[in-house]
Amino acid sequence: MVFAELLERAGGVGLFQALQVVTLLLPSIFLPSQLLVDNFSVATPGHRCWVHMLDNGSEVPTNLTPKALLAISIPLGPNHEPHQCRRFRHPQWQLLEPNTTATNWSEAATEPCVDGWVYDHSTFTSTIVAEWGLVCDNQSLKPKGQAVFMAGILLGSLTWGFLSYWFGRKPMLSWCCLQVAVANTSTIFAPNFLAYCGLRFLSAFGLAGIILTTATLLVEWTTTCRRDFTMTMLGCIYSTGQMALGGLAFALRDWRALQLAVSTPFFAVFLISWWLPESARWLIITGKPDRALQELKKVARINGHKEAKKTLSMEVLMSSMKEEVASARAHQSVLELFRVPTLRRRSCCLCVTRMTADGFLNSVGRLGAVTGPLIRITRQVLPLLPAFSYGVIPIASSLILLFFVPETRGLPLPDTIQDLEKQRPAVATGNRREVIIIESTWF
Repeated sequence: MVFAELLERAGGVGLFQALQVVTLLLPSIFLPSQLLVDNFSVATPGHRCWVHMLDNGSEVPTNLTPKALLAISIPLGPNHEPHQCRRFRHPQWQLLEPNTTATNWSEAATEPCVDGWVYDHSTFTSTIVAEWGLVCDNQSLKPKGQAVFMAGILLGSLTWGFLSYWFGRKPMLSWCCLQVAVANTSTIFAPNFLAYCGLRFLSAFGLAGIILTTATLLVEWTTTCRRDFTMTMLGCIYSTGQMALGGLAFALRDWRALQLAVSTPFFAVFLISWWLPESARWLIITGKPDRALQELKKVARINGHKEAKKTLSMEVLMSSMKEEVASARAHQSVLELFRVPTLRRRSCCLCVTRMTADGFLNSVGRLGAVTGPLIRITRQVLPLLPAFSYGVIPIASSLILLFFVPETRGLPLPDTIQDLEKQRPAVATGNRREVIIIESTWF
């Protein structure tokens, strides 16, 4: 908790924290648009085969309606609508006769859409699916593109934590914002679907870095008593971004315009991110106390804490953080969770609790699968009863958790094993003085 005390010396929670939260929440409001934009830009519009007689203006017979031309050119699909992926090899004029039966057209020779497709533009004026023909035999390419995007998220999640620990949180955040902005903006110039997928992979890789570094900076520059509020705000802003994307997609029906709208804000975030200070905790742990002291004094000045010049000095900083610095220089491993008695007991308890809860929740989930159809039957009595039931059950669950789950608000939470062992009886503690950081600086 010593670094939290240094933050208090720098003014605790003030104007700087408010400005930092606003700045870091800007990329967060646009993150959902990158994760969910494929629901709109890769939407599959209604389509049918392109046929000469119907879609070539010079060959359209003037004595037949478009509906009649469609009937002799496109067979009916399984839903008794014009087939989306097949067309008659030759016009079936006999289908215009009033006594025509299903046998007349079901036996006619058909072929794939060798000349392309005609798309319904009533919902979207342009989508990636229509741009590169990702329908019929090519429809499997659409989920593959999403898989490539999620692979970028996965690889970025495994990479940016280490990079931000080696090179700093701030430069990684700025780089990720620039990478997302450039990669996503470049997708509108992609010549084919393969290039589009490659650019989306780079964008997803950077998005993972934005998520990790944003959360890290928020936590490391916020006092312990306000971290719950800032992380809650982060979740609320994320949800707001999801809602805003729907309205944006409704206004911009062209996939290139939509992609440009959700990408260009990251250029602004890239420029704004340069005013953010580097994490003082990271600077101290990586052996840069001079810069850390400058950043802390800068924060204190923004917060209007004039006493910081007296209370913040290199001697105070090094004496407060010497144990954390020594611990960070030591090469610890995950085995430390089991070598220290207190951590060993808590880790084992958490594992047992997690497995027990997982089994219990699976059983409850099966119970929900059984009762779900029965609840839907109640709409025969009252149409709103199923929706009411689905709403009341989560509220009841939240009230139960509210009254029975232990509260940590206002309680000092340990940062190090030394803080953890101070909570144990003196007899159990013995002479152990070893300090290992518990609060993660890797994220």
